[in-house]
Amino acid sequence: MRSPLIIGTRGSDLALWQANYIKSLLEEIGQSCILKIIQTQGDAKQELSLDKLEGKGFFTKEIEEALLNEETDIAIHSFKDLPTESPEGLIIGAVSAREDPSDILIINKKAFDQKKKFSLRKNSTVGTSSARRKSQLLAFRPDVKLSDLRGNIPTRISKLREGQYDAILIATAGVERLELDLKDFHVVKMDPTEFIPAPAQGILAIQIREKDKQLYELLKQIDNPDVRRISDIERKVLNLFQGGCHTPVGVYAIYDDVKETYFVRVAKAKSWDKLPVSVSAESIHPEQLAERVVEKINSVQPCKVFITRSNRSESYLRIVLEGNEFILEERALIEINPIKFGFFPDSEWIFFSSKNAVKYFFEQTPKLSKQKFGCVGKSTSEALRRFGHRADFIGSSLDTRMTGKQFAALAGSSKVLFPQAKESMRSIQQQFVRQENVFDLAVYETVKKNDGEMPKADIIVFTSPSNVEAWFENYSFQKNQKAIAMGDATASALRKYKIIPSAQPDTFDDTGLARAIFGASVFD
Repeated sequence: MRSPLIIGTRGSDLALWQANYIKSLLEEIGQSCILKIIQTQGDAKQELSLDKLEGKGFFTKEIEEALLNEETDIAIHSFKDLPTESPEGLIIGAVSAREDPSDILIINKKAFDQKKKFSLRKNSTVGTSSARRKSQLLAFRPDVKLSDLRGNIPTRISKLREGQYDAILIATAGVERLELDLKDFHVVKMDPTEFIPAPAQGILAIQIREKDKQLYELLKQIDNPDVRRISDIERKVLNLFQGGCHTPVGVYAIYDDVKETYFVRVAKAKSWDKLPVSVSAESIHPEQLAERVVEKINSVQPCKVFITRSNRSESYLRIVLEGNEFILEERALIEINPIKFGFFPDSEWIFFSSKNAVKYFFEQTPKLSKQKFGCVGKSTSEALRRFGHRADFIGSSLDTRMTGKQFAALAGSSKVLFPQAKESMRSIQQQFVRQENVFDLAVYETVKKNDGEMPKADIIVFTSPSNVEAWFENYSFQKNQKAIAMGDATASALRKYKIIPSAQPDTFDDTGLARAIFGASVFD
């Protein structure tokens, strides 16, 4: 084994940071290294969009050739840029710990609009050359104008600062590794369960020659086997789709150490200007997950879907379903009436467990002090944002009791106001030890409606226990229909009528519901 080892790397600020990071890890275990900068096709052809460059591996090919020719001993890659099939004679010797896998939207302050999705002003121009990012962004914000963006990260940010774009969309890990100053922008970190990142995003791959057995043994000291298992799932999905890094496929896998289960979410589009199909799956066996989610996506069949809620003409769910030839009907089976309130106790926190609670609280223009806001999930937090406020706590668990425990731990001894339905189940409040600090405020009530013909749909999405009761008071459930339940309480209500839900969303938002519907759309 040569000493010092020669590390091959691109010459950008980020690539050099990554190479020096691995160099420092090797030096910590006593191995000296030097760097060799290699220019790649992707670096040389800055005028072309990524999806217009020919072939795969346009950020890696030349670095791999130097390794095969024994000009270098190690190649350092952003794992997301590396083709899923290594050239003969090369292997991945180790992977790094995973940095933040999410994407980040950096917005010029003149284009900031807190009331819009991702806080981005309508009809903004967004810079990105990633087919995956383009496809997913258009699903959330079809009004945006997409413009190709190339160059290293500082160059991209300079172009934004010069006003060539209203916002740019890039990987969070690169910005954080370079510790860039973004104080003159508004920054939105995209939730990776909502805006699915590239396979292996945020992970570094250390590539070596297969024959270098001694080096392989050395690299075991800096390898991260837990991250390798996650990256294997994500990259296998990409491989099964026969995709490269410019294919519009997002994959995000995690390991739940409480359930001892692997969970993966996938979003795939046919091209950058087509709307993605998304699914999820979980298993205790990570080697089975990639095939399962790919089979799910390949088996999706357009069908008729009915949702027991009011019509949302511009929602992400409607956009992605209708964009993939599904027929969607939305109609609430209950009527919601506001309840007027006057005085309410002062509090340090206000917690909302539904979008209706947000709507009927703020429509009465309450006088607030400087309270913090908590929300049960992202959809509720978006409703809060439309009234000009941002959530300080957003629940991430589908189990409302777990969300309640997390919020109660955060709130501590603070007083909390809960705007809610008249006969709320109080799932969050029950998790507080000191009930004297909990104040309920009824701001709306639900009344069952008895109108409209029975919907003719293949999949029925029940959004609440009240809608379940309203359905079975008016309609029957057909054997060939599938039910989806929004949450455990709704699933329990369905079981009272001997209906076992085919699926439940994995997150309390439209992206989680879309994954449930796509996954349930496979009919014999």
